[in-house]
Amino acid sequence: MRFEILTIFPDLLSSPLGEGILRKALEEGLIEVTFRNLRDFTFDRHNTTDDRPFGGGEGMVMKAEPLALAVEQVKQNAPSSKVILLSPQGETYNQVIARELSLETSLVLVCGRYEGVDERFRERFVDREISLGDYILTGGELGAMVLIDSITRLLPGVLGCSDSAEKDTFSNGLLKHPQYTRPRVFREMEVPEILLSGDHSRIGEFRFAESVKRTVERRAEMIREKKFSSDELKILKKYDLYEKVRTLQQGKARVQG
Repeated sequence: MRFEILTIFPDLLSSPLGEGILRKALEEGLIEVTFRNLRDFTFDRHNTTDDRPFGGGEGMVMKAEPLALAVEQVKQNAPSSKVILLSPQGETYNQVIARELSLETSLVLVCGRYEGVDERFRERFVDREISLGDYILTGGELGAMVLIDSITRLLPGVLGCSDSAEKDTFSNGLLKHPQYTRPRVFREMEVPEILLSGDHSRIGEFRFAESVKRTVERRAEMIREKKFSSDELKILKKYDLYEKVRTLQQGKARVQG
């Protein structure tokens, strides 16, 4: 996977890439990350990348020319690159989008600033507009880092355990079940006995039920959209979760039994 970051602050994200899984992925050649300074694509002596908006109004707007020239340079070597604009007006980022983007070979992440980017650049060059959520950051750089991190961990060979990404929160439409490790007793709180049984079938059922229970309690809207198999419904009944799930899904014809 190749990531091209278009920004006016190319050094802002160097530290996260030098640690942990991202550093390892870079060293092993599983990803390539290049920062392109938008000021290198300007022609005035001040290297201007923004200007006042036509029609007046608050703030500054990022100019179309530097952004367009930077994208065109990237596409000379990677013409199939998808251009992603980090913007509060984009679709809200989630695990489904992360998985879709992980199937690409090259992504251009455009880091907006100020009041946004010239609309003509967005119309002509942007393939997808993505927001991290309903809040405003000072720029798109942190959003770009979130995309790089979440997409990279989905790439083959990045995580030490091949099943980790498949069993993460959101990957199966549910929050992940509670996790425990040593010691067995911590401040008078014990690990659930079933996790010590060695019966992997029962442990799997227990973890699934706990995952559903946690999702019901914290993210009920996810349950409303979740489709359960017949075997999963049996587990829900066994753990007295079926009625709670059915209540949440009434009218959606998702739970049958």
